[in-house]
Amino acid sequence: MYIIDQTIVSDDIFEIEFICDLEQCRGACCVEGDAGAPLNEEEIAILEDIVDEVKPYMTPAGIQEIEQTGTFDYDEDGSFVTPLIDGRDCAYIYFDEQGIAKCAIEKAFEEGCSGPLEHKFKKPVSCHLYPVRLVQLDEYVAVNYHKWQICKKALKKGKSVGLPLYKYLREPLVRYFGQAWYDDLYAEGERRQKEKSI
Repeated sequence: MYIIDQTIVSDDIFEIEFICDLEQCRGACCVEGDAGAPLNEEEIAILEDIVDEVKPYMTPAGIQEIEQTGTFDYDEDGSFVTPLIDGRDCAYIYFDEQGIAKCAIEKAFEEGCSGPLEHKFKKPVSCHLYPVRLVQLDEYVAVNYHKWQICKKALKKGKSVGLPLYKYLREPLVRYFGQAWYDDLYAEGERRQKEKSI
Protein backbone atom coordinates (compact mmCIF):
# COMPACT_ATOMS: atom_id res chain seq x y z
CA MET A 1 0.00 0.00 0.00
CA TYR A 2 0.99 3.65 -0.36
CA ILE A 3 -0.15 6.58 1.81
CA ILE A 4 -0.80 10.02 0.34
CA ASP A 5 -2.16 12.59 2.79
CA GLN A 6 -5.27 10.96 4.29
CA THR A 7 -5.56 8.20 1.67
CA ILE A 8 -4.34 4.61 1.68
CA VAL A 9 -3.74 3.47 -1.89
CA SER A 10 -3.83 -0.26 -2.62
CA ASP A 11 -0.88 -1.77 -4.48
CA ASP A 12 -3.41 -2.92 -7.09
CA ILE A 13 -3.75 0.67 -8.34
CA PHE A 14 -0.13 0.49 -9.47
CA GLU A 15 -0.11 -3.13 -10.60
CA ILE A 16 -3.47 -3.87 -12.25
CA GLU A 17 -3.57 -3.05 -15.99
CA PHE A 18 -7.01 -2.04 -17.21
CA ILE A 19 -8.88 -0.40 -20.11
CA CYS A 20 -12.68 -0.52 -20.38
CA ASP A 21 -13.71 -2.54 -23.43
CA LEU A 22 -17.29 -1.41 -24.05
CA GLU A 23 -17.62 -3.37 -27.28
CA GLN A 24 -17.08 -6.55 -25.27
CA CYS A 25 -18.86 -5.82 -21.98
CA ARG A 26 -21.68 -3.72 -23.51
CA GLY A 27 -21.69 -1.39 -20.50
CA ALA A 28 -22.48 -4.22 -18.10
CA CYS A 29 -21.53 -2.20 -15.01
CA CYS A 30 -24.57 0.02 -15.70
CA VAL A 31 -26.98 -2.90 -15.80
CA GLU A 32 -25.48 -5.52 -13.45
CA GLY A 33 -25.16 -5.65 -9.68
CA ASP A 34 -27.56 -5.47 -6.77
CA ALA A 35 -27.45 -1.72 -6.05
CA GLY A 36 -27.11 1.56 -7.88
CA ALA A 37 -23.93 3.59 -8.17
CA PRO A 38 -22.78 5.19 -4.89
CA LEU A 39 -23.57 8.90 -4.54
CA ASN A 40 -22.49 11.56 -2.08
CA GLU A 41 -24.67 14.38 -0.74
CA GLU A 42 -23.16 16.98 -3.04
CA GLU A 43 -23.95 14.83 -6.07
CA ILE A 44 -27.54 14.37 -4.94
CA ALA A 45 -27.97 18.15 -4.77
CA ILE A 46 -26.49 18.47 -8.28
CA LEU A 47 -28.74 15.72 -9.64
CA GLU A 48 -31.76 17.58 -8.28
CA ASP A 49 -30.65 20.63 -10.28
CA ILE A 50 -29.82 18.88 -13.55
CA VAL A 51 -32.35 16.05 -13.78
CA ASP A 52 -34.54 17.91 -16.27
CA GLU A 53 -31.48 18.45 -18.49
CA VAL A 54 -30.67 14.73 -18.33
CA LYS A 55 -34.16 13.30 -18.88
CA PRO A 56 -34.14 13.74 -22.70
CA TYR A 57 -31.26 11.25 -22.86
CA MET A 58 -32.77 8.68 -20.48
CA THR A 59 -34.97 5.71 -21.32
CA PRO A 60 -38.72 5.99 -20.64
CA ALA A 61 -38.34 3.38 -17.90
CA GLY A 62 -35.52 5.39 -16.33
CA ILE A 63 -37.57 8.58 -16.35
CA GLN A 64 -40.51 6.74 -14.78
CA GLU A 65 -38.24 5.34 -12.05
CA ILE A 66 -36.83 8.78 -11.25
CA GLU A 67 -40.31 10.29 -11.10
CA GLN A 68 -41.49 7.54 -8.74
CA THR A 69 -38.38 7.07 -6.57
CA GLY A 70 -36.62 10.42 -6.88
CA THR A 71 -33.15 11.26 -8.13
CA PHE A 72 -31.49 8.90 -5.62
CA ASP A 73 -32.25 5.80 -3.56
CA TYR A 74 -30.69 3.87 -0.65
CA ASP A 75 -28.81 0.57 -0.69
CA GLU A 76 -29.20 -2.12 1.97
CA ASP A 77 -26.67 -0.29 4.19
CA GLY A 78 -28.62 2.97 3.96
CA SER A 79 -26.04 4.64 1.71
CA PHE A 80 -27.05 6.92 -1.17
CA VAL A 81 -27.13 5.28 -4.62
CA THR A 82 -28.67 5.86 -8.04
CA PRO A 83 -32.15 4.32 -8.45
CA LEU A 84 -32.50 1.05 -10.34
CA ILE A 85 -35.09 0.02 -12.92
CA ASP A 86 -36.68 -3.24 -11.72
CA GLY A 87 -33.75 -3.76 -9.35
CA ARG A 88 -31.27 -4.04 -12.22
CA ASP A 89 -30.49 -1.22 -14.70
CA CYS A 90 -29.32 2.16 -13.43
CA ALA A 91 -32.13 4.66 -13.99
CA TYR A 92 -29.68 7.05 -15.66
CA ILE A 93 -28.70 4.78 -18.55
CA TYR A 94 -29.39 5.01 -22.24
CA PHE A 95 -28.43 2.64 -25.06
CA ASP A 96 -26.39 3.81 -28.03
CA GLU A 97 -26.86 2.69 -31.65
CA GLN A 98 -24.88 -0.49 -30.95
CA GLY A 99 -27.01 -1.32 -27.90
CA ILE A 100 -24.24 -0.47 -25.44
CA ALA A 101 -25.45 0.84 -22.06
CA LYS A 102 -24.05 4.30 -21.33
CA CYS A 103 -24.64 7.17 -18.89
CA ALA A 104 -27.33 9.72 -19.74
CA ILE A 105 -25.76 12.19 -17.29
CA GLU A 106 -22.48 11.97 -19.19
CA LYS A 107 -24.31 12.23 -22.54
CA ALA A 108 -26.01 15.45 -21.44
CA PHE A 109 -22.63 16.77 -20.30
CA GLU A 110 -21.03 15.91 -23.65
CA GLU A 111 -23.86 17.56 -25.55
CA GLY A 112 -23.10 20.79 -23.68
CA CYS A 113 -26.59 21.35 -22.33
CA SER A 114 -27.14 24.91 -21.19
CA GLY A 115 -28.52 25.85 -17.81
CA PRO A 116 -27.61 23.93 -14.66
CA LEU A 117 -25.14 21.61 -16.42
CA GLU A 118 -22.69 24.49 -16.69
CA HIS A 119 -21.24 23.29 -13.37
CA LYS A 120 -19.47 20.55 -15.41
CA PHE A 121 -20.90 17.49 -13.63
CA LYS A 122 -19.82 14.64 -15.92
CA LYS A 123 -21.27 11.72 -13.94
CA PRO A 124 -21.15 10.35 -10.39
CA VAL A 125 -17.55 10.12 -9.27
CA SER A 126 -18.03 6.48 -8.24
CA CYS A 127 -18.80 5.65 -11.89
CA HIS A 128 -15.98 7.83 -13.20
CA LEU A 129 -13.48 6.11 -10.89
CA TYR A 130 -14.61 2.54 -11.56
CA PRO A 131 -13.06 -0.08 -11.14
CA VAL A 132 -11.63 1.85 -8.19
CA ARG A 133 -13.81 2.08 -5.10
CA LEU A 134 -13.31 4.44 -2.18
CA VAL A 135 -13.91 3.25 1.39
CA GLN A 136 -13.91 5.55 4.42
CA LEU A 137 -11.72 4.18 7.23
CA ASP A 138 -11.98 6.56 10.18
CA GLU A 139 -9.85 9.54 9.14
CA TYR A 140 -8.45 7.78 6.04
CA VAL A 141 -9.94 6.95 2.65
CA ALA A 142 -8.94 3.59 1.17
CA VAL A 143 -8.43 3.62 -2.60
CA ASN A 144 -9.06 0.03 -3.70
CA TYR A 145 -9.43 -1.95 -6.91
CA HIS A 146 -12.83 -3.67 -7.18
CA LYS A 147 -12.54 -6.99 -9.00
CA TRP A 148 -15.64 -7.95 -10.98
CA GLN A 149 -16.05 -10.78 -13.48
CA ILE A 150 -17.71 -8.52 -16.05
CA CYS A 151 -14.42 -6.58 -16.41
CA LYS A 152 -12.40 -9.59 -17.53
CA LYS A 153 -12.02 -8.20 -21.06
CA ALA A 154 -10.90 -4.84 -19.65
CA LEU A 155 -8.04 -6.58 -17.84
CA LYS A 156 -7.03 -8.31 -21.08
CA LYS A 157 -7.15 -5.04 -23.03
CA GLY A 158 -5.19 -3.18 -20.36
CA LYS A 159 -2.54 -5.90 -20.27
CA SER A 160 -2.19 -5.81 -24.06
CA VAL A 161 -0.93 -2.21 -23.90
CA GLY A 162 0.50 -2.26 -20.37
CA LEU A 163 -1.68 0.54 -18.97
CA PRO A 164 -1.88 0.51 -15.14
CA LEU A 165 -4.93 1.83 -13.31
CA TYR A 166 -3.16 4.92 -11.97
CA LYS A 167 -2.64 6.08 -15.57
CA TYR A 168 -5.96 4.87 -16.97
CA LEU A 169 -7.91 6.71 -14.26
CA ARG A 170 -5.90 9.95 -14.31
CA GLU A 171 -8.90 12.19 -15.09
CA PRO A 172 -11.27 10.94 -12.35
CA LEU A 173 -8.45 10.69 -9.79
CA VAL A 174 -7.50 14.33 -10.45
CA ARG A 175 -11.17 15.28 -10.34
CA TYR A 176 -11.65 13.74 -6.91
CA PHE A 177 -8.29 14.14 -5.16
CA GLY A 178 -6.69 17.07 -7.01
CA GLN A 179 -3.63 17.48 -9.19
CA ALA A 180 -1.05 17.55 -6.38
CA TRP A 181 -2.36 14.25 -4.98
CA TYR A 182 -2.27 12.67 -8.43
CA ASP A 183 1.24 13.93 -9.11
CA ASP A 184 2.37 12.13 -5.95
CA LEU A 185 0.56 8.95 -7.04
CA TYR A 186 2.02 9.15 -10.53
CA ALA A 187 5.57 9.65 -9.25
CA GLU A 188 5.20 6.59 -7.01
CA GLY A 189 3.82 4.57 -9.91
CA GLU A 190 6.71 5.55 -12.14
CA ARG A 191 9.18 4.71 -9.38
CA ARG A 192 7.66 1.24 -9.06
CA GLN A 193 7.66 0.72 -12.82
CA LYS A 194 11.34 1.66 -13.00
CA GLU A 195 12.15 -0.62 -10.09
CA LYS A 196 10.43 -3.56 -11.82
CA SER A 197 12.43 -3.01 -15.00
CA ILE A 198 15.80 -3.14 -13.26
